[in-house]
Amino acid sequence: MTLRSTLAAGLAALVLGVPVARAADVAQFAPCVAGLKAGAVARGVSPAGYERLTAGLEPDLKVLDFLDYQPEFRTPIWDYLSGLVDDERVADGQAMLKQWGDTLAAVAARYHVDPATVVAVWGVESNFGRNFGTRPLLTSLSTLSCYGRRQAYFRGEFYDALKIVDGGDVKAEQLTGSWAGAFGHTQFMPSTFLRLAVDFDGDGRRDLVGSIPDALASTANFLNRAGWREGEPWGYEVRLPEGFDAAQAGRRTKQPVATWAARGLTRADGRPLPAADAPAGLLLPAGPRGPAFLVFRNFDAIYGYNAAESYALAIAHLADRLRGGKPFATPWPTDDPGLSRAERREVQTLLIARGYPLGTVDGMLGDASRAAIRSEQQRLGLAPDGRAGQRFLAALRSAVPPTVR
Repeated sequence: MTLRSTLAAGLAALVLGVPVARAADVAQFAPCVAGLKAGAVARGVSPAGYERLTAGLEPDLKVLDFLDYQPEFRTPIWDYLSGLVDDERVADGQAMLKQWGDTLAAVAARYHVDPATVVAVWGVESNFGRNFGTRPLLTSLSTLSCYGRRQAYFRGEFYDALKIVDGGDVKAEQLTGSWAGAFGHTQFMPSTFLRLAVDFDGDGRRDLVGSIPDALASTANFLNRAGWREGEPWGYEVRLPEGFDAAQAGRRTKQPVATWAARGLTRADGRPLPAADAPAGLLLPAGPRGPAFLVFRNFDAIYGYNAAESYALAIAHLADRLRGGKPFATPWPTDDPGLSRAERREVQTLLIARGYPLGTVDGMLGDASRAAIRSEQQRLGLAPDGRAGQRFLAALRSAVPPTVR
């Protein structure tokens, strides 16, 4: 590399906000994309379509920062669920159940998945179509196909995304979503779309972006194919006896409900468990001191949508709340519970009033919000960990804003 190109790479790093080492790799992108054409054509993408859809693509190296970060595994369960299952989302979901009642009834009749579960997935995945994600899929997936870990996996998703557009189901400009390639109302990966998306509105296209009926039906089809059993529960909250051996827990370690009853488990309200042979696993997402759940086959079907137990619990719990169910009976084992989305927006509003340039108040506590939270935590005498919980919100509400920051 010449001195001029090295300086150019450094400038690109400053503009793009990526390390120089990554910026230096940008030159590899065009030949990499050109080399992917044969694989895409073998997957069913037309040669002309490949040339048209990849012309002008440039890498987005920022997506590499997300490869090793998944909030389902890094966020405390009480923070994770408080932002996904709150009163606001329950009210919105119940409104969607009413608005799309006829469509959901038709979906349930064909795919045998209840409306509340389908709407719960919709709410968690895109906030009922309000948050699709803003990253162009072809850019993200081509970048992940050429850099970082799991290139073989992302190349398959890149080929399938190209096939979706080339086949006319979704336009390229509509194909925006998450950094990893999920898109639409219920955030299907391209490979999942090709396997399981359906044309429920009968317009000749499988469109998870512009057609809510297609999205709802495709989600039900996914769960049905994942083993959903109509009329059966996903599970329910239980109470553990004193001194219970937590080594017996685990979603995969299934025992008949009668066996769990014999070990002293009851329903969360104290009622006895049924003397049933249905196999159930014991889920302890925060250990034996937090809420405990017996989970059945339908929980595993939800888990198949996104392989994280906290995610599946969010969907299952939201579905229960949409049916009129109550919050968990057992509190989380923390003295600093998480914030609802309304409370997170309040945190952002209070931080902006203190002079922090956070931009839009959206309840999404990203890097800028966490940096501002750390700064205020330090000023308020709290541990500067960047986490906003009830304790931080209370301190922020009561503190006198500094006149100069």
